[in-house]
Amino acid sequence: MSPDNTKGTLSELTVGNTTYHYYSLKKAAEQYGDFTRLPFTLKVLLENQLRFQDGVTATEDDIQALVDWQKEARSTREIGYRPARVLMQDFTGVPGVVDLAAMRDAVAKLGEKPSRINPLSPVDLVIDHSVMVDDYGNPEAFEDNVKIEMQRNHERYEFLRWGQQAFDNFSVVPPGTGICHQVNLEYLGKSVWTKEEDGKTFAFPDTLVGTDSHTTMINGLGVLGWGVGGIEAEAAMLGQPVSMLIPEVIGFKLEGKLREGITATDLVLTVTQMLRKKGVVGKFVEFYGDGLKDLPLADRATIANMAPEYGATCGFFPIDDETLTYMKLTGRSQEQIELVQAYAQEQGMWREAGHEPIFTDTLSLDMDSVEASLAGPKRPQDRVALTDMSATFEKLLADQSKDAPAKEEGRWQSEGGSTAPFVDNSFNEEPNIEHRGHNFRLQDGAVVIAAITSCTNTSNPSVLMAAGLVAKKAVEKGLTSKPWVKTSLAPGSKVVTDYLATAGFQEPLNALGFNLVGYGCTTCIGNSGPLPEQIDAAIQDDNLTVASVLSGNRNFEGRIHPLIKTNWLASPPLVVAYALAGNVRLDISKESLGNDRDGNPVYLKDIWPSQKEIAEAVERVRSDMYRKEYAEVFDGDAAWQSIDITPGEVYEWSKDSTYIQHPPFFEGMGREPEPIQDVKNASVLAKLGDSVTTDHISPAGSIKPDSPAGRYLQEHGVEVKDFNSYGSRRGNHEVMMRGTFANVRIRNEMLDGVEGGFTRYVPNGEQMAIYDAAMKYAEEGTPLVVIAGKEYGTGSSRDWAAKGTRLLGVRAVIAESYERIHRSNLIGMGVLPLQFPEGEDRNSLGMTGDETISISGLGDLNPGASVKVSITFADGNTKELDALCRIDTVNELEYYRHGGILHYVLRSMLPK
Repeated sequence: MSPDNTKGTLSELTVGNTTYHYYSLKKAAEQYGDFTRLPFTLKVLLENQLRFQDGVTATEDDIQALVDWQKEARSTREIGYRPARVLMQDFTGVPGVVDLAAMRDAVAKLGEKPSRINPLSPVDLVIDHSVMVDDYGNPEAFEDNVKIEMQRNHERYEFLRWGQQAFDNFSVVPPGTGICHQVNLEYLGKSVWTKEEDGKTFAFPDTLVGTDSHTTMINGLGVLGWGVGGIEAEAAMLGQPVSMLIPEVIGFKLEGKLREGITATDLVLTVTQMLRKKGVVGKFVEFYGDGLKDLPLADRATIANMAPEYGATCGFFPIDDETLTYMKLTGRSQEQIELVQAYAQEQGMWREAGHEPIFTDTLSLDMDSVEASLAGPKRPQDRVALTDMSATFEKLLADQSKDAPAKEEGRWQSEGGSTAPFVDNSFNEEPNIEHRGHNFRLQDGAVVIAAITSCTNTSNPSVLMAAGLVAKKAVEKGLTSKPWVKTSLAPGSKVVTDYLATAGFQEPLNALGFNLVGYGCTTCIGNSGPLPEQIDAAIQDDNLTVASVLSGNRNFEGRIHPLIKTNWLASPPLVVAYALAGNVRLDISKESLGNDRDGNPVYLKDIWPSQKEIAEAVERVRSDMYRKEYAEVFDGDAAWQSIDITPGEVYEWSKDSTYIQHPPFFEGMGREPEPIQDVKNASVLAKLGDSVTTDHISPAGSIKPDSPAGRYLQEHGVEVKDFNSYGSRRGNHEVMMRGTFANVRIRNEMLDGVEGGFTRYVPNGEQMAIYDAAMKYAEEGTPLVVIAGKEYGTGSSRDWAAKGTRLLGVRAVIAESYERIHRSNLIGMGVLPLQFPEGEDRNSLGMTGDETISISGLGDLNPGASVKVSITFADGNTKELDALCRIDTVNELEYYRHGGILHYVLRSMLPK
């Protein structure tokens, strides 16, 4: 807390029998000017500056800049922001803990105590990204998947158990509990945080950063939080302020109500499309308007969750009566609820009807206009109305130059001309697959995965109850899921299982194959598991364009499954409907899903629940369900508790482990940083186009046997069936650097018509894996650069997208523009992000990837300055560019000067 009482703003607030100390915004207004109409998000930042004012990392000028933001509704001021806590999931958390363990080793080598490296802020790591849908569609699926998960991830879980005892302020939520965002929303988040210090209880806004981009889901609870890379999160937990420019804040006004039959998912896909079109990258979005009074908190969380998809840093909903209602439902204490109300009202952080803050810009939506929707085939912002879905897919096929008209002739037509529910010889072709007691021929558009998967939607009882109602009505009419559909239900918390069972919906969901497969992020992150062998073979043999339909938030190319080219985001009830339909070419808005037991066609409208039915089902959700499931949230099951560890301050690394290895980031690190060297005669490792995501860059999903990572694992005795996923092996840099830029859908423009992680090794023109080429360049001492288009680094906050880039020998990236998190992570790993000057890009320059690139003046860098880039083309001609340095702040420059943020933090924690 601030050492100087911040000029008399320290105040007291009594709630019940407890007196809380807090830094009063009302008293601050007397000194700095009125800020009643400051956006709620900026009031949170203002309180943070007030509380941590020390004259260095938080100053009076910083506070005044936030107040003065109202004048122009924007600012160029850089501030240091200290969140109350850090949230991690295991994919990004394991490498974070690996780094902390490596930092302890580095400190020990410098002759200091390893215990100097310790989280200073509370850290919660939720193991939720490791369960995979290996088994499905049967009552044993959950038990089987958990057993496989524990076997596959024993080394990782042993490491995390060690970290739990080794580090202070570090808690682990064991596997099989739920996803980090839902655990955060239902249990960890408090809206108002408290801390004991000097015999006093301080109250302040609950804030956090998380190592998952969808940390933003907690903004639905009035908690300011967003995703950062694991690198930045580690710095935050070690006491470093998060460096940021005071953001622009876009106001999104919600009015009206959703119509009958429209779900929260339809709403969020509409909001995502609108905001992505608006352009909110790097900005805060704050929702306001009288429509909020009728918007349940679960719906707010669904919208807040998708902030990375619409490009914003966060999507914030202020505290109001609905916040308190949800906190009561989810079992928060009465004392906590009373504190939230009293503090928010006292600090001007409580939403009042009709209140409209000053915003940088605004847009609005009448929720009555929202229609049933999906999004795809490969971007979450590409919303498609349900009524247009079939035509959209047909156009996609036509664009792929496939023989769509010939396949239309037998388009699931019965003799009477109406659409039949399931004909073994679909499209009048002979069946070639026998699976689950059915004979059929797989076709273009086949839904091979239908997944009610966690994150966006499984925090929301209304859409899950709707899915249960659709399943119940479908089963009552005798409908079944198509045999080629891999169905799964992976809730975000155990509470979902309780209320689905209580409402009587789990049984009909099971009957359609939506058995529980695990509690965690599954299909949405690429943990969809293998397709049945015959389905897999048919897709490859016939080069089919098939589909997945999932209730997640990510559908980037190659993410869900390498063989599925089109992936569609949809509400849970629509996921069930498409499992019944079996093909996205069927227009389920008007064509029959199948026939009932009497042979009558059944349409979507026949099984779609009313809002009244959904509301009655949601009333079955009770507070005691939350209290029961979260009573022993940190304990874990017998398998977790039986994991043996060797306690100690320093981790005992095993050379034989293929999951956890000592990373090389701190090797040879001295107490002071080396001078920054210019980049001389660098080769181009990859020349990439627009919207290259962190999924394209970072290792994610399955590991191909013939890839560099696959070869490494086999050389170390790992069988292909035990590869697990890249995400599960993020604690081993040897695997991860081999998987960097290895996505099956990435397109390196240095090669013609080639997909996957390949490049041209310029000295001899040979095509090879990017990793193999990088190692050859490293042997020669040749530095590397990556060339890219617009929106480089879109997507999840994957720190390995930056770590892998650094380990491959890339010194700089030159792109047309960047997404916020990846740009920050590149700097955090000592990689220089540069931006082409206005009007220039790789195409206008005629770049082929054969160029030699030099970058000068790096010893005298300044944030936002011009940097000299010299491009020597293959014919010997040279072009000089003034590229924009995308190191945006002084703090970022310090991190870069030290070789990375962790190096900076480590050195700052050493005694002088």
